[in-house]
Amino acid sequence: MSDIIAIIPARSGSKSLIDKNIKLLSGHPLIAYSIAAAKLSKGIDRVIVSTNSKKYADIARHYGAEVPFMRPDRYSIDTSTDRDFLIHAMEWIKENGHDVPEYWVHLRPTTPLRVPEIIDDAINIIKGDEKSTSLRSGHKAPESPLKWFVKSDKYFKGLVDNEKYNLNKESFEQVYIPDGYVDIVKASYMLNNKKIHGDQMICFESPVCTEVDSTEEFEYIQYQINKNESVLLGHLNKITG
Repeated sequence: MSDIIAIIPARSGSKSLIDKNIKLLSGHPLIAYSIAAAKLSKGIDRVIVSTNSKKYADIARHYGAEVPFMRPDRYSIDTSTDRDFLIHAMEWIKENGHDVPEYWVHLRPTTPLRVPEIIDDAINIIKGDEKSTSLRSGHKAPESPLKWFVKSDKYFKGLVDNEKYNLNKESFEQVYIPDGYVDIVKASYMLNNKKIHGDQMICFESPVCTEVDSTEEFEYIQYQINKNESVLLGHLNKITG
């Protein structure tokens, strides 16, 4: 059994953007870009798509991914969590007579534009840190959320102190916005604790990336592809041309 698996979740039933995981982006379904990034990574041995849709499964296989199982409906509803589909995949591998690989690289289809070498950097970092329980990507936030407000009736209320928001941003610790560039979990930790990240989660600083959850974001991703040469698009055109 290979020791590093990329797993790409792609359930059908999106409410915000219908069938967003297979919506065409420069002629290829959105999910194909995450498959391409995983296939071009030097550190990933297998690429598995977890889906509840036969249509999505056929598309994933067409672009070179494996779909060895179908995700049960109970793990494919709006309230399902990442933990649900990850543990299901790990347990399926185990129940079907295989050793469960330790490292699982979680690539969300809604973050389509990745650099494969950055995925490899993340893999090397977590493999070199035995104490870690997981790795999560995030990019620098422009300011601390402690400068933000919540609305209480008709008034703004500071999250911590109504005067603290007046401090300059240098007075606050640098914070990071979690994104979908690359997450890596350890099977041993997940299966023993039924948790994803644990308290030794490596901070992997990723490039700022656009995540697709609306028509406007999808159009912006298309603009980025049109403006900049994409290694992923080149790979997809090559294997389907």
